[in-house]
Amino acid sequence: MTTQTKTLKEPPLRDHADARPVAADVGEVELDRSSIVRLDPDHPGFRDAEYRARRNRIARLALSHRAGEPVPDAPYTAEEHALWRAVLDALAPQHQQHACAEYLAAIRRLDLPRERIPQLREVSGRVEAISGFRLEPVAGLVAPRVFLESLAAGVFLCTQYIRHHSTPLYTPEPDVVHELLGHAATLASPRLAQLNRLFGEAVRRTRDDAAFARLARAYWFTVEFGVAREAGEVKAYGTGLLSSAGELEAMSRAALRPLDLEAASRTDYDPTNFQPTLFYADSFDAMCGEVSDFLARWN
Repeated sequence: MTTQTKTLKEPPLRDHADARPVAADVGEVELDRSSIVRLDPDHPGFRDAEYRARRNRIARLALSHRAGEPVPDAPYTAEEHALWRAVLDALAPQHQQHACAEYLAAIRRLDLPRERIPQLREVSGRVEAISGFRLEPVAGLVAPRVFLESLAAGVFLCTQYIRHHSTPLYTPEPDVVHELLGHAATLASPRLAQLNRLFGEAVRRTRDDAAFARLARAYWFTVEFGVAREAGEVKAYGTGLLSSAGELEAMSRAALRPLDLEAASRTDYDPTNFQPTLFYADSFDAMCGEVSDFLARWN
């Protein structure tokens, strides 16, 4: 994977289909409380001892957290708050051009501060008041099934750390930018929150590994990388698109296929590159109906 930090063409992050960080005490899942962050040698922060130490402190906060209790605040630095502002400045014009109306309304409703990284505790409270979802802190890795099943209970497993300052428009894993500007913002839409719940419920009903893989692909091509026509243009509602200026810019180069969830569930994807194929719905309303019907029939 290449990194490009000087333009908006950052590679997309590796996301939920491969692995998600772990939250403490989600449902009946037994978790490993001894793990700490291990960065790959090619990670932008691998040689930054201060960054690694802060990541470890944030991971330990998540591991000591109990579900339902207030989320402990992460120890962000002034440099990291500046990084948050830089990412928002890059994404704001892209959102106005490429985001669907449902997302723009939801992000206004969530009203995230620009001047600092908001703490998970405060964002979770806002999201829960809107859609009933709560955000739980995570650390380590967990199977995709655990992440997706948690959605059925209205729980979103959420990272608190932010990417390394040397690569402001790139992250090799989900970070607080992706979680808040992507997932938390869409969970501030009751309609998108309901689709997340329906995916979680469908996963809970799925025991066959091949069927689960199909369901995870359907999630990828809708909740993560979904687009819909709006006023004659293709607009993004997927979190992987909405949290990446590069992905939003690359949308115009993707091959567009009409939304067919059976086909999407059998289409492989590469999370390390810009998505070459996107499935579009005729409208946001049509997408909600098609996805809801697909999941209601599942298994």
